[in-house]
Amino acid sequence: MKVAVVGVTGMVGRKMIEVLEERNFPVSELIPVASSLSIGKKIEYNGKPYTIIGLKEAIDRSPDIALFSAGSDISKKWAPVFSAASCTVIDNSSAWRMKADIPLIIPEINPDKLSFSDKIIANPNCSTIQMLMALTPLHRTYGIKRIIVSTYQSVSGSGKKAINQLEQERDGIYKDRAYPHPIYNNCIPHCADFEANSYTTEEMKLVNETRKILDDSSINISATAVRIPVTGGHSESINVEFYKEFNLDNVRNLIARFPGVCLQDDPAHNIYPMPINAHGSDMVYIGRLRRDISKEKALNLWVVSDNIRKGAATNAVQIAELIAKTI
Repeated sequence: MKVAVVGVTGMVGRKMIEVLEERNFPVSELIPVASSLSIGKKIEYNGKPYTIIGLKEAIDRSPDIALFSAGSDISKKWAPVFSAASCTVIDNSSAWRMKADIPLIIPEINPDKLSFSDKIIANPNCSTIQMLMALTPLHRTYGIKRIIVSTYQSVSGSGKKAINQLEQERDGIYKDRAYPHPIYNNCIPHCADFEANSYTTEEMKLVNETRKILDDSSINISATAVRIPVTGGHSESINVEFYKEFNLDNVRNLIARFPGVCLQDDPAHNIYPMPINAHGSDMVYIGRLRRDISKEKALNLWVVSDNIRKGAATNAVQIAELIAKTI
C-alpha cells in the first residue's frame, strides 16, 4: 500500500522509515514528505532512492496511510485534509490525542479502540507509552488508585537542536540553546511549557493520556518531568498504589508475560534497566521492583525505553500494521 511519511527528515520521521523497513511493512509506494527546504532531496528506503515532496503533491498521490511527525500545527491543518482524501492518518504530535472522537492507541494495550472508520489516529506521548506498557498488566489485576511518576528524559525528546546543545556544551560551546539553561552536567525540571497549574504540558500528558488510554478517569496521577544530559532513552521512577493487595512474585510474572516488555530485576547482580542498554530496542525495560515501605498496596518500579522507537516511530508503525489488516 501507499505510505506517506510526513516530516520524513526529522528524527522520528527518519526512524519511521527505518522501522517500516525493519518490520517489512507492505509498502507498495513510499511517499516521503517534508517542508519546502527539503523538497527535491533524496532519501533511501529498501535500497531505492525516493524524492521528497510537499504536502499537496503527497495528497495527489493518494496514500493509503500517512505517518505524521511534523508537529502539532502541521497535523491540525493537514491531517483532516489527508483523511478527507480517504487516507488514514497516524499522528505523532499532541494535536489530536485528547479529542474525544480520536482513538489514542498503544497496540499492546487498547487495539480494540480502533475501527475501520477511524481516519485520524493519535500516537501517545513517549513517556505515557512506556509507563502504561509497564502498568497495564498490573492495573488489569489489581486496579490502580494512584500514580506518582518522575521522568528522566533524554535530550532526543526535544529534537536535534537539543542534542546539538548537549554535544556543544561538552566541548565548552554555549550557543543556539534548545533549553533556557545548560544541559551538560545538569538536570532541568522543565519539559515543554508550564501551564496555569504550574505543571508542564509534558507532565499533564502523563495525567490525561493515561486516563484516556486506560478508560479510567478516577486514577489519581501526579507527574514531574525532568530533562537529563543523556542523548537517547527515557527513564521513569514510578510509585503506584493499587486498590487490591499484590504479591510481588505475581507482579513479576504479570510483567514478564506482557508483550513488548522485558523484566530486568536482579539488583544483587547489578541488573536493572538503563537507557544506554535500551538504545535501539523496541522493548520497554522494567526493574527495581519493590514494595513501598511507607504505604500499603503500593509498589515502586523503574522503567526505561528508547523514546524515539517504541515511544514514537515503532508505536506508530505498529498502529499502521493494525490498520493494514483492515484495508
